[in-house]
Amino acid sequence: MSLQDKYKELIDTAGTVGTTNLQVREQDNVLYIDGEVPDGAAKDQLWNVYNKLDPDFKAGDVVMNVNVSPASPGTKATVSTDSSNLNIRKGPGTDQPIVGKAAHNSTVELISKTNDQWWLVRTENGVEGYAYAQYLSV
Repeated sequence: MSLQDKYKELIDTAGTVGTTNLQVREQDNVLYIDGEVPDGAAKDQLWNVYNKLDPDFKAGDVVMNVNVSPASPGTKATVSTDSSNLNIRKGPGTDQPIVGKAAHNSTVELISKTNDQWWLVRTENGVEGYAYAQYLSV
């Protein structure tokens, strides 16, 4: 039985709790699970499943490098453009229409992380839309 089969429930749970950048690989009889979860409750859920499959974590055949996202909903982020305003778009992509702007060094509220490049945000003026994550500092 492969380690991925042995820990299928753990891998499946990682997917259902919203783990982003999930990477699972086997190397030298160790299963590595990497990714980012949206909150501490999701991380606890993974550890609980792992403990159920390997009580007291004695097998030593899993390395879980799963971190809680620093940008969870409700988090404030600072617009970190060089000097210009940040475009807020209707959808995630530069081909989407601009619905607003956030000023350089202003604060926006994170609503959700669509992916690593685009975050759904709300400006101080209440405009909701997608911003390029490269220009946001949590």
